[in-house]
Amino acid sequence: MYLNVVQKFYEVAGMGRREEKREDLKARLLDAARDRIERDGLANLRARDVTQDAGCALGGLYSAYTDLNDLIIHVNSTTLKALEQSLALAEVKDKSPTDKLRNLGQGYLKFAMANRNLWKALFEHYPPEESPAPQWHLDEHLFLLSIIAEPLAELQPDMSAEDRAVRARTLFGAVHGIISITLEARFVGLPPERLGHELDEIITMIAAGAAAKRNA
Repeated sequence: MYLNVVQKFYEVAGMGRREEKREDLKARLLDAARDRIERDGLANLRARDVTQDAGCALGGLYSAYTDLNDLIIHVNSTTLKALEQSLALAEVKDKSPTDKLRNLGQGYLKFAMANRNLWKALFEHYPPEESPAPQWHLDEHLFLLSIIAEPLAELQPDMSAEDRAVRARTLFGAVHGIISITLEARFVGLPPERLGHELDEIITMIAAGAAAKRNA
């Protein structure tokens, strides 16, 4: 009986240490991949470079994550969490819906400028058809859209939830497009020094239009 208890103890302890090592490896690989993307961009990410930076063999990647695609999804997940924190939602919780939308726009711009390659990776990564993005990751994207939908609901309370979700995507697309073409130095982009102001103006105009339509 005593020997069985001791054996069980060591088995549990061994499993705990293995899990600990696996979690440590996952964290090192995640940090290495995020650093590589931040420095060199997603297009230049290579599994061998990541494992070398993490101090493990190439096979270590596949013991911690399904594949490089899975690792990129987890990097993008950390980027979405960082983006959410940068939006400073608590600072404007008692403000008008227009100010909430303006805050979201400026927070998004600030994050994109400070984390250019990580931000771009959110939109440049296309999982293979045989291994689509998991639902939990899709839900993270949808949560950010729901943040936009909240002040829209205040501006147009009679709008259906479905229409509001579509309008949130439309507004996000407009803001993202303005920022993207400017940061990528496209010929139709805005002068960088005018980007913040013009973004604020377009959001204010959209919000005013929504309020006017409600009061019409």
